[in-house]
Amino acid sequence: MQLMTLTEIRRAASRSSGSPVTARTHVQVESAAPKLTREQKPYCELSLADACDRMTLRVWSDHPAYKACSSLTNESFIELTGEFSSHSQFGLEAQKWTVRPLTPQEKNELLQGPPELRAKQETDWKFINDAIAKIGDPRLRALCDAFVKEFGDRFRRTAAARKYHHARRGGLVEHTAQMMRSAIAFAPLYPPLNLDLLIAGILFHDCGKLWENALPENGFVMGYDELGELVGHISIGIEVVNALWRKLNSENSESWRNISPPSEDVRIHLLHLVASHHGEKSFGSPVEPRTPEAMTLHYIDNLDARLEMFAAGYTTAKPLGPRIFERVWPLPGNLVASLQKFELGGGPAKSEDELF
Repeated sequence: MQLMTLTEIRRAASRSSGSPVTARTHVQVESAAPKLTREQKPYCELSLADACDRMTLRVWSDHPAYKACSSLTNESFIELTGEFSSHSQFGLEAQKWTVRPLTPQEKNELLQGPPELRAKQETDWKFINDAIAKIGDPRLRALCDAFVKEFGDRFRRTAAARKYHHARRGGLVEHTAQMMRSAIAFAPLYPPLNLDLLIAGILFHDCGKLWENALPENGFVMGYDELGELVGHISIGIEVVNALWRKLNSENSESWRNISPPSEDVRIHLLHLVASHHGEKSFGSPVEPRTPEAMTLHYIDNLDARLEMFAAGYTTAKPLGPRIFERVWPLPGNLVASLQKFELGGGPAKSEDELF
């Protein structure tokens, strides 16, 4: 029986015209919560997660695995085998299912993520480091280099968000790399833009999420951090930049003294990019973008997040009709698949999976 990720099963189930998809999948148990039906009958609700997706499994009290499932914790890694279908109200569901614990080797492979995702994130991480190495301003280059050396491992297992976009282990690496690619392509069209500052701002704009959205080394359960809750990632990011800057400035005060623009100007402009990247005070930024680089970063950030929502929506959202999918929040309405790209000589129409 084919081993599939939750996303692969969800995609297959949504396009199976009502026929269940028989598969097995490897997941971590996020939680096992005892609950009661309206008739006060007990059941157990399992929240399951892999590297990119989640599902809920309801274990009724008359199921042979009820007692075993009730004892599972978020340290449990299991194989779920069954018939999967997509329910309009409850999402992905399993019938005629069985579970077993994963072997240590299977658990390790699960934690690494699917091969395609691992390869993409390795490529993205290399791109980030290459972009940093090309920064001309020695202060910004040293600051970025110090950050990735000190926090690189944590960065690589941090999600860009909890729900809406790149909400997976390593998602922040994917989001950051794609923003840098956009900035590098965009900056030559507007020569006054300071690309060094923009690349540094992109690296640091969400660095506070290393405390808001970091996943542990041994699982997919994103916990909650008191610093993240009480201070927030924008304020944490400002603190991170200032702490690293003070250390590097004290070590390089003589060599940086006569560089133009002055170091203090560079620090303030970088802090502004971090502080303003949400664009509006109502969205959490203490100040709106006041410079071209800050405005560019805000729109690149917003664009990449929303295009990721489209891509994920085409995979997971309920189909409503040909090329039309249920709304994915916070996008403004139902999704419609992209127009197929023109190809000389024509050819057969592509499926929704190939359209974005």
